Amino acid sequence: MKIKNVAELKAMRENAKLKFEIQENSTKIVVGMATCGMAAGAKAVMDALKEEIKTQKIENASVAKAGCIGFCQYEPIVEVYEPGKQKVTYVKMDAKKAKEIINSHIIGGRIVSDYTIGAAAATFK
Repeated sequence: MKIKNVAELKAMRENAKLKFEIQENSTKIVVGMATCGMAAGAKAVMDALKEEIKTQKIENASVAKAGCIGFCQYEPIVEVYEPGKQKVTYVKMDAKKAKEIINSHIIGGRIVSDYTIGAAAATFK
């Protein structure tokens, strides 16, 4: 696209600024989709998250993929980033757990502690 004048440039800037502000005020759900995650079932987890967000008509959350998160033994891994809150890392996910995360955490505001990395690490004592 060729910018023809300053007004078009300003309009593009305002649109980009608005898009950034919307992203900053929404929940981001990231799924580890490196080879270890894919082998453990991350694609089914990602599909379930997207479907549940669509089914529940959640407009302020998005699902994205990431590369290696670094904890292969805990795959599939899902990280939830909410504005103004600490990241929550869910591990050993499956499609059923993914839907529970959407309903309990994203909609209900209740972290599902049993699926977090802290709960999983506690079993290795």
